[in-house]
Amino acid sequence: MSLVFDWSALAASTAGHGTGGTLRRVPEDFRVDEVPAYLPSGEGEHLFVRLEKTGHTTSHMLRELTAQLGVRDRDVGVAGLKDRHAVTSQWISLPGKVERRLESFAMDGVRILETARHGNKLAMGHLHGNRFVVRVRDAAGAAADAEASLSTLAQVGVPNYFGPQRFGLGGLNAEEGLRVLRGESKVKDPRVRRFLTTSVQSMVFNGFLSLRLERGLFAALIAGDMAKKHDTGGVFLVEDAAAEQGRAERGEVSATGTLFGKKVKPLTLEAGELEAEALAAFDLTPDVFVSRRGDRRLTRVFLQEPQITPEEDGFTAAFTLPKGSFATSVLREIMKVDIDTSELPGDVPEDAPGSDASEDVLGGEA
Repeated sequence: MSLVFDWSALAASTAGHGTGGTLRRVPEDFRVDEVPAYLPSGEGEHLFVRLEKTGHTTSHMLRELTAQLGVRDRDVGVAGLKDRHAVTSQWISLPGKVERRLESFAMDGVRILETARHGNKLAMGHLHGNRFVVRVRDAAGAAADAEASLSTLAQVGVPNYFGPQRFGLGGLNAEEGLRVLRGESKVKDPRVRRFLTTSVQSMVFNGFLSLRLERGLFAALIAGDMAKKHDTGGVFLVEDAAAEQGRAERGEVSATGTLFGKKVKPLTLEAGELEAEALAAFDLTPDVFVSRRGDRRLTRVFLQEPQITPEEDGFTAAFTLPKGSFATSVLREIMKVDIDTSELPGDVPEDAPGSDASEDVLGGEA
């Protein structure tokens, strides 16, 4: 199987032909608002700033901000990185001493929405998720179909695929990532090398999830699964799948897939056989990932506050996803077209490199 990202190679969870349509005719058609894990307390040595930006990556905006305020990069806190192809809002944290200087900050396409003090610096991953409001054009009369698909996804869950933003323009990151893992790449930047290798992990995960969908195992658990509780995040080995199936059907727990690395053991039993099949499809084995730490990722997530608003030329879809999930996975289920394989809006993965060039070439999470 090719290591180039291809939506058509991944099974969908909803039936039907989809609404079709066009995304992001203007930046305002794709809005991403960060949902923080907590709000600033109002007291403390750090200044939390909520900004809205259009046409800039988070990294580009932060470079200009730190230059104007005279702040060191390491003193700035951010929970997630947002790409340029959308209107996005997010919190950052700054040393409290720059509060007066912030009044003079000016940058086209960026505005400060609010500020507040807090006792701790904001750290990567300190967010609950993201709220997406997406205008789909060239889909007149399709709002009812969109609402039906979104309702189904709200009930059964969204396939937690890594979207095309993870694999860069042309979907080629994983091919270079495999060369990095095999010691054949000429890429020197350690941040870029790290992100490229995550693309290989992500490709295998997508293959594993697609197999589950093809075989009717999306909302099911099988022996050997490492399942995760949606409320607490606790992970446990599934030994008796029948005994756990009720919780899976109620959306309380879901299977996880392996992001291979030295700290994560492969799955066993029936789940292990499925995982080995996904690896073999790319002619890979777990030992190629020894340079990576590894992790586990939910195979499905549940969106919140789903809403479809009819528009004259299509509809607007609104929903909230937990951090690390891709809005493209939701939109692909609704529209049934190759979503965002050439344009890259959204939220950059937490382990992505922080340069503008890297975000444009390597993509972001949406």
